[in-house]
Amino acid sequence: MMCNEQLSAAVLRVAHARVRCVGDIMLDEFVHGAVERLSPEAPIPVLRVTHEQHMLGGVGNVARNLAALGAGCHVVSAVGADTAGQRVGQLLNQLAGCSAELAVDPQAATTIKTRYIAGSQHVVRVDRERPMPPSVDAVARLLGALDRDEPQAAVIVLSDYGKGLLTDQVIRATLDAARRRGTCVIVDPKGKDYSRYRGATILTPNRQELAQGSGMPATTDDEVIAAALRLIERHDFQSVVATLSERGIMVVDRDGTARHLKAEAREICDVSGAGDTVVAVLAAALATGAALHDAASLANAAAGIVVGKVGTAVVCPDELIRAVSRAEPAGIDDKIIPFQRLHDLVHRWRRDGLRIGFTNGCFDLLHPGHVTLLAKAAAETDRLVVGLNSDASVRRLKGPTRPVQHEAARATVLASLASVSAVTIFEEDTPQRLIEHLAPDVLVKGGDYTEATVVGADFVRHRGGRVVLVDLVPQQSTSRLIERSAVGSSPGDAPPARAA
Repeated sequence: MMCNEQLSAAVLRVAHARVRCVGDIMLDEFVHGAVERLSPEAPIPVLRVTHEQHMLGGVGNVARNLAALGAGCHVVSAVGADTAGQRVGQLLNQLAGCSAELAVDPQAATTIKTRYIAGSQHVVRVDRERPMPPSVDAVARLLGALDRDEPQAAVIVLSDYGKGLLTDQVIRATLDAARRRGTCVIVDPKGKDYSRYRGATILTPNRQELAQGSGMPATTDDEVIAAALRLIERHDFQSVVATLSERGIMVVDRDGTARHLKAEAREICDVSGAGDTVVAVLAAALATGAALHDAASLANAAAGIVVGKVGTAVVCPDELIRAVSRAEPAGIDDKIIPFQRLHDLVHRWRRDGLRIGFTNGCFDLLHPGHVTLLAKAAAETDRLVVGLNSDASVRRLKGPTRPVQHEAARATVLASLASVSAVTIFEEDTPQRLIEHLAPDVLVKGGDYTEATVVGADFVRHRGGRVVLVDLVPQQSTSRLIERSAVGSSPGDAPPARAA
């Protein structure tokens, strides 16, 4: 097994990976909003929509995770001749390092999964789908794509979502081609009949799929191991990597060796797409020569990161390195970004499919109210940018005795927080120009504001983004800290004040 330092180095090597992804692809829609009342027509909440997102789902989410890691991928799938299929193709084209061969099937309909979310809480999911085998012409295109060499792909992923694409013929053609080339095949399975995947290298079922496929209970560790060994023996798999939700991952090899990797998540916000993240990281690590148990350790750490985010999220190399090294965020100075360089950084994040959040303030003397605000803001996004008022700006807003700390010191303290992805200093009294330059997907401020008083709210909403107001920690502000220092008062003396 690799030590933490070696695992961190393995993350960097993932950028050289190349993976072929075959399977069902779909369009994931996320409709965000706020619930403020119940419907007068029925006892159900009314969701006031503030923001909508479209993302790749199914095998497309595996590709999205690979792109976020810096790895390359080649996607083989099919879509319907519809608007959703066109959107899927556009989203694939936007992924760095990704190529695709999509068979357009006039007889099929592209699957759409729509999730309605109030704050960070899922309200309902609506699936529009018509599972069916692909047409003869679509199968011919798929088989042709599978027969063509993808010499750089050291690993093939089969993502079976039960939507009909992975017929026995397509699965067998994929496995036969892999066997001829000596390529590792990872199968994310569906259904009960795992004989369809016979001869695959690695199977990645969740607990329920493991129980269904093996016909055995899979609750305790011993039961999981026994069920995995039955699948290996019956269907000639080399290994089973079972995902066990909050209990982590169990890796079981053909020789009976088993290792339980404990879950890394501290707080679960959303499990959407976490299995795709596990498969993507596992495949990318194996493609660069990592041993299975080391690759599974990286995948387990990645799963712990993405389930702490809202929506179908991805993990990036810097996050994964911090997770496996269990170190504090490194390169604090690198997180302090000049205004001129911010656009390139944000463009790179957006290219990888990441949501950009923004908040701002003076952050003069950092206190629990600030830390809570930033943590809640980070939970709403994939990357949080903090706009920091310059010293001159603070003096104009707060008076000649402020700030207490120089802008460089304030920026350094903010950059040391894990919740903050980047800090940039602005000279103006308001962050309007910075917001327009950044064009964030999410604009976050404290609950002492209203949407009408948040600078940049109209701009963000007009672009399809959303404004989030988070509750403040009572009686926490820089002004109160300064007042207490001056008069020696106790923490509960004065009424709550607005956090800087």
